[in-house]
Amino acid sequence: MARYRGYGAARALVHLALLFFGLAGAPAIAAGPLIWAFGDSLTAGYGLAPADGFTSQLERALRRSGVAATVRNGGISGDTAAQGRARLLWGLRGLGARPDLVIVELGANDMLRGLPPAQAARNLDLIMATLAQRHIRVLVAGMKASPNLGIAYRRAFDAIYPALARRYHADLYPFFLDGVAGRRALIQSDGLHPNPAGVAVVVARMLPVVRRALRR
Repeated sequence: MARYRGYGAARALVHLALLFFGLAGAPAIAAGPLIWAFGDSLTAGYGLAPADGFTSQLERALRRSGVAATVRNGGISGDTAAQGRARLLWGLRGLGARPDLVIVELGANDMLRGLPPAQAARNLDLIMATLAQRHIRVLVAGMKASPNLGIAYRRAFDAIYPALARRYHADLYPFFLDGVAGRRALIQSDGLHPNPAGVAVVVARMLPVVRRALRR
């Protein structure tokens, strides 16, 4: 979701560094469930210290609630659904273990760039199909289109996430920024990304859905 322009060779180097140093060099996975948050800058924790990002706060919240989960960060700032699909398989391999749950949070950058909703839907469907083939449980974290894109675009885009959840029998969190969007006190100065307090709101609201998905 960040205003990210690092494509081509530079982007490939970033991906390789994340794979070999961020994933392969990560601490050993705990005995509890493994969750992989797979998304864009909202997942990656754009503009935040590592401890304040979504995955760190979600892991702490789960452990406080009695779930000894490990939450791995699979977010890349700026990724569209197509770019997420392109790195899905090597990201799964880099985890070193089969995740118990994947949180799919992509599509915001497609919307911000005004890309056709059908394009985002197609790529997200391919991501979901790949995970379904591997019998990996998914929580779909939805996004809402900006009002300035018009009613037709909003209807088409907003419908992507509940349709995916129904098609693949996945759990759904309808809007990742629920309770945060439009609240200045919870948003960074860029007007797009949640600050630490905003992430805490996201985590608190999503926590029951994550716990339910893990129980299934």
